Amino acid sequence: MIKPIKPSVSALTPGEREYIRRKLDQFFGTLPTVAEGFQLRTWRGGPQKGQPKLPPPAKSLVERGLMRLEASPTFPRLFFTETGMSALRQMMANRRLADPAKFAHVRRELGIDPDLRLRAAE
Repeated sequence: MIKPIKPSVSALTPGEREYIRRKLDQFFGTLPTVAEGFQLRTWRGGPQKGQPKLPPPAKSLVERGLMRLEASPTFPRLFFTETGMSALRQMMANRRLADPAKFAHVRRELGIDPDLRLRAAE
């Protein structure tokens, strides 16, 4: 008897998932959004002056087409592609990969959990 192949838990590697969790976690009382993207630092000197610094997980996400880099006059940012958004939804929907209470703001933004304020208004 042939066993069916189970789909992967997520298209994201453990290092990429940790990077995403850090970037989307609360920062000094501010809840970041997926739509804002991830702000990157830039090189201040040397041959790469002015270019974005890509941490290894971010570089992997860009190389695999899950995120795209957009340079702006102030700071470069990473944004999820369509493929990356589906991988992020899959990650956030899995309670083992992202704590639903800690990332409730992201789950609401992605449409995984309905907004509790809308339920109260009904």
